[in-house]
Amino acid sequence: MRTLGLDVGDRRIGVAISDPDEILASPLATVIREDEQKAIDDIIQLVHQNDVKRIVVGLPYSLDGSIGLQANKVKDFVKKFPKNTKANIEFWDERLSTVAVDRLLAGAGNKKAGKKMGRDAAVAAFILQGYLDSLKVSDQ
Repeated sequence: MRTLGLDVGDRRIGVAISDPDEILASPLATVIREDEQKAIDDIIQLVHQNDVKRIVVGLPYSLDGSIGLQANKVKDFVKKFPKNTKANIEFWDERLSTVAVDRLLAGAGNKKAGKKMGRDAAVAAFILQGYLDSLKVSDQ
């Protein structure tokens, strides 16, 4: 089964995908969010093209664990997905995921690496990998 990971921002949405065995997450695309309906349509198209059964959406909780403005924006965006989407949608705590990816990219020695490889998609892969790793822990 394949799972899609989303990092929903105000301007861009990072998209990542798992391998069929749900072991590894990889950056897939960055969807521009100039037109919200087109962004949703683009994501749903990726779901259909890749036979995705689950969508994991990063939810940016506040550091104190509460749901703030940005998390509510993400939830509102996801509510607009078509009801007939065959993929189940789950939320995953993504606190500090962007900071972690930026540090990883900087540690790789190239501060511009994020722009070249699609920082938003890399963050989505980081979020999805955390989710996939949690599945392995819960299976043990």
